[in-house]
Amino acid sequence: MHPRLNFAKASPDSYKAVVALENAVQNSGLERRFIHLIKLRASQINGCAYCVDMHVKESRHDGLSEQWINLMCVWRESPVYDARERALLGWVDAVTKIAETGAPDADFEALKQHFSEEEIVKITIAIGTINVWNRLAVGFRSQHPIDATSKAA
Repeated sequence: MHPRLNFAKASPDSYKAVVALENAVQNSGLERRFIHLIKLRASQINGCAYCVDMHVKESRHDGLSEQWINLMCVWRESPVYDARERALLGWVDAVTKIAETGAPDADFEALKQHFSEEEIVKITIAIGTINVWNRLAVGFRSQHPIDATSKAA
């Protein structure tokens, strides 16, 4: 797989607009673990290796456990996630796959049990933002770095 283009260089103003959205997410007041959860889960769903690699590393750096990180792709089958995280994961799945799901009432109701309306809007913007990043990275074939220790012998 080869990168198709560097989207930041090809359209600096567009890139700056997405960065502004990202800054809004980072400064939203949402808990860091929730931002990591949103970014990692959406990136898994979207098949974005660049973003999965980045968000796994960021999650580790912020002290989230290997088990919490590793089991996210099978979250429905694991008791590792608390009720708030499970409601959030359901919403990430629903909004990321919105063409399939239509964002079901059940997923929204589960979210409302744990988050305020303001938090729900911020969460949904965070989901939309990582989906934009995923579409840029997958669409233009951005390559994640290869860690020296992970190269095959």
